[in-house]
Amino acid sequence: MRLIAAGAAYAGVFAALHARCFAAAWDAAAFSDLFAGAGVFGAIAEDGGAPLGFVLCRAVADEAEILTIGVLPEGRGAGVGSALLRHAGEAAARLGAARMFLEVAVDNAAALALYARAGFAPVGTRRGYYRECHEGRVIQTDARILARVLEADGATDDPQK
Repeated sequence: MRLIAAGAAYAGVFAALHARCFAAAWDAAAFSDLFAGAGVFGAIAEDGGAPLGFVLCRAVADEAEILTIGVLPEGRGAGVGSALLRHAGEAAARLGAARMFLEVAVDNAAALALYARAGFAPVGTRRGYYRECHEGRVIQTDARILARVLEADGATDDPQK
């Protein structure tokens, strides 16, 4: 597996991967708009030319945020998510970020476990952040806000700092 730094030229690839990972997929225009913003960077994990996952981040001043991250079903459980998180932290630290944030649905046990292993810890909750429509009903799910401290080498430390 290798990680490829990916920018705006990859907006269509990000959109296709996002659609395979999430029901409420972002389109290529949304990714293009995000890449046009300051401090936005991304990466795609691939093996033998086949994409396995992606991460899109933004670093501004001393903080960074993972805007979206996804691993295709065929890449899950193989370290792809961990590699993408490590890459995101290292890249954000190189850009001057001291702390990285992300949000995840409170019922996404697999992602919560991955983030905990990567050194992220809870710092807050966004009530009703995720909204989906099921059989004409809107279902709201809370988002857990997680953070970790980044060292110059991308290592983690106490997320409360």
